[in-house]
Amino acid sequence: MKTFFIGLLDWIYKKKCYFCRSSKECVKMCSKCYCELEHLNPAVNRIVNSKNVYCAGVYSKNLQKLIRGLKYHNQRDLAYYLAKFMYEYWIELTDAVDYQIVPVPIYPTRLKKRKYNHMDLVAEEFSKLSGYPVNKELISRIKDTKAQYKLKRAERVENLQNAFNVDVTKFDKRRRILLIDDICTTGSTFEEMIREFEKNNIYDITCFAATTPFED
Repeated sequence: MKTFFIGLLDWIYKKKCYFCRSSKECVKMCSKCYCELEHLNPAVNRIVNSKNVYCAGVYSKNLQKLIRGLKYHNQRDLAYYLAKFMYEYWIELTDAVDYQIVPVPIYPTRLKKRKYNHMDLVAEEFSKLSGYPVNKELISRIKDTKAQYKLKRAERVENLQNAFNVDVTKFDKRRRILLIDDICTTGSTFEEMIREFEKNNIYDITCFAATTPFED
């Protein structure tokens, strides 16, 4: 019944595509705009602390707007499209290993202000597609770091030092960790999280970002 009324309201108010403003499909991201997103080749993008990092897509206009809308403009419905985009890349890797999804956490004060962690939303949608469970309790951010995009490589590393804490009691030893984030620029966020995991004798980790500004 709830789904029916949501659909009815969408029809009445003609939900528009966030990207091209078309109301033909009555969705947040129409099929035309979604198809304009470009995947990178399914291969290791870089190595961080001896761990593979995969990046799903080309840092294009629509993907940038998708991430910014989800992250900063309360467009929570876009989490589904980002997760779908990442999953379509992920299945091309043909990795049958069972994972637990660990989204990059945000500091509690920032979470309270924003009211949600966009990567938690993406993790939940990715879980529905992949069947992997989400583990949001395993690692937390305990330092209110500056925005990374404003910083140079050395400043990013310093900014993130001792920023995370692992609760090893929440670790599911049966599953590998799949760390997910929106953008991997220098890899410093993944690097610091991996370091914290390894302090707690957790080593089986794969990193996965939606995109990278660099196609290396």
